[in-house]
Amino acid sequence: MAQIRIVESFDTSFTLSPEAKAALFELLRGEVFLGQLIAQLQCKSIEFTELLFQPVPYSASTPKGMPSEFEPYFESADHAIVNVPPNFMFKAKIFSPSRLCAVYRLIKTG
Repeated sequence: MAQIRIVESFDTSFTLSPEAKAALFELLRGEVFLGQLIAQLQCKSIEFTELLFQPVPYSASTPKGMPSEFEPYFESADHAIVNVPPNFMFKAKIFSPSRLCAVYRLIKTG
């Protein structure tokens, strides 16, 4: 029988090259992608905050699967956390970390 291993700590730090970051940010601000997010989130507009994080294993200290400093965005009605599409990671030549999440600010009126 397999044992479940509890992860006590997980290194969430990562660094993107300036080129990879610029390429990824351009994709995350793309008109078509933003249109898809607006439709899914049913908001008037949306703005990329330039905040990225690496998802983390669920644990007692990270019950939402994210670094604790990002939990206020998760709980905010004015923000959305979106998984960065794998093809965006590939196009931006980001292979480590293998997954990222992006924080967007929702604009509900105006």
